[in-house]
Amino acid sequence: MDDGGGARARWPLFAGTRGRGRCRHGAVMSTAKPDKEEEGETSVSLYWRIFGLNAVVLGLATALLLWAPVTVSVPILLTEAVILVGGLAVMLVANATLLRIGLAPLERVTRLMATVDLLRPGQRLPVHGGGEVSDLVSTFNAMLERLEKERAASSARAILAQEAERRRIAQELHDEVGQSMTAILLALKRAADEASDPLREELQQAQEITRLSLDEVRRLVRRLRPGVLEDLGLVSAITSLTTEFATHTGLRVIRGYDSDLPALDQETELVIYRVAQEGLTNAARHADAGTVRVSLRKGDHSVVLEVEDDGRGIGVAREGAGIRGMRERALLLGATLDISPASPSGTRIRLTVPAVRKQS
Repeated sequence: MDDGGGARARWPLFAGTRGRGRCRHGAVMSTAKPDKEEEGETSVSLYWRIFGLNAVVLGLATALLLWAPVTVSVPILLTEAVILVGGLAVMLVANATLLRIGLAPLERVTRLMATVDLLRPGQRLPVHGGGEVSDLVSTFNAMLERLEKERAASSARAILAQEAERRRIAQELHDEVGQSMTAILLALKRAADEASDPLREELQQAQEITRLSLDEVRRLVRRLRPGVLEDLGLVSAITSLTTEFATHTGLRVIRGYDSDLPALDQETELVIYRVAQEGLTNAARHADAGTVRVSLRKGDHSVVLEVEDDGRGIGVAREGAGIRGMRERALLLGATLDISPASPSGTRIRLTVPAVRKQS
C-alpha cells in the first residue's frame, strides 16, 4: 500500500507465508532478509529529494526576509528593488546548484547512453546510496550487461556462420573453378605443343594468363580457408600469411615469435589469424606504410598478437567494418583488442587472448 508520499509499505500483514517460518505455537514468524530500510539505508524518492532541495532554498529565503532589517515601501524604492532582485538571484543560483548536485547521476546515465559501445564491454556507472536514482543506475548497468551478453552471442553465431560460408566457397573454388582452370591449362599446353609458331606464341600467352588466374584463385582459397592453420599450426600460418602479404604488396614484414607459446584450441588460433590478416590488410590499404611488424608473444596466462606499421596512423577517423569485425572476434574469446598510435608514427593493433589449453 502507498502512504501518499511515495514510500511503500514493506511488510503487509496478510501477504502469505513465503519466506517465513513458524514458531512452536504456530504463529507466523518472518525469516526474510531485512531490506535496506531496516539495515539503516533510507530510500528517498526523487520527488522528495527535489521537494526537499526547494524547501531548503525557500526556507532560507523566508528566514532572511523575517530577520533581515529590510522593508518594502509603496511605491518601492530603487534600493529595495535591488535588494529583492539580488535575493531572488541568489535563491535561483542556490536552487540550480542543489538541483545539479541532486540530478548528477541522471546526467552520467545520459552521457553513457550516448557513448556506450557494446564492442567495448565493461562500461558501468557507480551506484551510490539508495532511492530511485540509484535503482535507475543499477537497472541501466544490468541492461548493459544483458545487452553485452546478447551481442556476444549473436556475434558468435554470425562469425561461425561466416566461417562456414567461407569454407564452403573455398571448397567450391578449389574443386570446381580450380580443377576447371587446371584442365584448361593442360589443354592449352597440348595445343601449343602441336601448333605452328605464330599460333603457338598466342597459345602460350593464353596459357600464362590462365596460370596467373589459377594462382589468384588459389590465393583466394587460402585467404578464405587457411588450410595451413589446420595442418601446421598458428606460427606456420602467420608466417605463410606474412610471406604472401610481402610478396603481393611489396611491403617489408618483420616477424617475431616466442618459442614457448602455449597450445591453443582451433577457435582461438583462427581468431588470432583473422585479426592478423585484417591488420595486414588495413596496413596495405589505408596506412601508406613501408614496414609492418608482426609478433606473437607469451604474456601472463595469455598470448599477445601485435601488428604494427610505420604509416600515417589511425587518426580520429571512425572505425570501419574491418576494425569492428576484429572487435567482434575478440569478444568471442573474452580477449582484449587495443588499437593505438605507434611510435614515432603508424598504428599498433594488440590482441591479448587468454591462454586456453588445446582440446585433444
